Amino acid sequence: MTYDFNRLPDRRNTNSYKWDQSEKLFGNPNVLPLWVADMDFDSPPAIKDALIKRAAQGVYGYTIKPDSYVDAIVNWFTRRHGWALKPEWLCDSPGIVTSLSLAVDLFSEPGSKVILQSPVYYPFYEVIKMNGREVAKNPLLLQNGRYEMDFDHLESLMKDGAKLMLLCSPHNPGGRVWEKDVLQRLGELCLKYGVIIVSDEIHCDLTYEGHPHTPIASLSDDIAQITLTCLAATKTFNIPGLHSSFMAIPNPQLKRKFEQRIKTFSLHMMNYFVPYAIEAAYNESEGWLDELRVYLKGNVEYALSYLEEHLPEVVPMRPEGTYLLWVDCRGLGRDIDGLKKLMYQEAEVAFNEGSVFGTEGEGYLRINLACPRSVLEEGLRRFCEAAKK
Repeated sequence: MTYDFNRLPDRRNTNSYKWDQSEKLFGNPNVLPLWVADMDFDSPPAIKDALIKRAAQGVYGYTIKPDSYVDAIVNWFTRRHGWALKPEWLCDSPGIVTSLSLAVDLFSEPGSKVILQSPVYYPFYEVIKMNGREVAKNPLLLQNGRYEMDFDHLESLMKDGAKLMLLCSPHNPGGRVWEKDVLQRLGELCLKYGVIIVSDEIHCDLTYEGHPHTPIASLSDDIAQITLTCLAATKTFNIPGLHSSFMAIPNPQLKRKFEQRIKTFSLHMMNYFVPYAIEAAYNESEGWLDELRVYLKGNVEYALSYLEEHLPEVVPMRPEGTYLLWVDCRGLGRDIDGLKKLMYQEAEVAFNEGSVFGTEGEGYLRINLACPRSVLEEGLRRFCEAAKK
């Protein structure tokens, strides 16, 4: 089956977080939004059909988690990632950030240091600080146009007493897909110093050819025992509004502690629509994902080529995964406010301004490439023409 990723769904006036806030957020209703990480594509038909069928039942009562939902998850990760997830490892959470926050609260002490690798998805900072912990930055090193981990500095943070690490794998915003040997070295360091890993792997299905995703918990039983892996179908299949995620926690003590806190906040009940959507995603939408990845790779190549030709002052980082493009705009000579003015007022386009990902992101912009090619072309044209003026 062929899916039409060139069609732009009309999302205006649908209470869209992305499309219906341009005036409020950017002071300009005409801003083209290429920022928040959801896709401007129709979600897979099988998911839509499953939700319509579920809605048609007409009684929207409390819902149990069916075995078929768990089977769909287990089979997906075995099939797509070669990871033999066990059903007893899984527990549900409303979202990845909720899981990150609960993990920080449960597995670190108030006032202690929690490691992240900057620049990184901005809620990482929030869940550390808002839980009364201290951010321990392990800045990534920019080498040959891609990010690498600074293991010497990372070890110094662990020696200094940090006992929890938030890992972003694949990396957002840099699009880096960490290789098995890199993750193995990271895991062994954490084992050596007794550090628990909370791994955000929400972009695991969105990698490009030659860059397979490795779940860090799949590397060894020892590493699995210190790892909580945050997963979801929401990024993969464009269903973030359903607020569904799950965790794989092989260590029964860590899992018991996490599930107890989930229940304490009464977050343990299953949303009425979620199991049906997730089963349709993992059991019936694999073909959609395979075509999507080809289309997204085309958008990557288009964006890289367009920026090189029309605005060589900026340097994009070639993504190995995700549908996000991290662009070094320091060559434009603008500060944070200057970049915002360039986007929102002069170009009438919204990318993510880079400093929200940490001070290492100042001067960068993050562009969401998950849109029809015509929309991407328009956004890049607006930006490049404004920047050249």
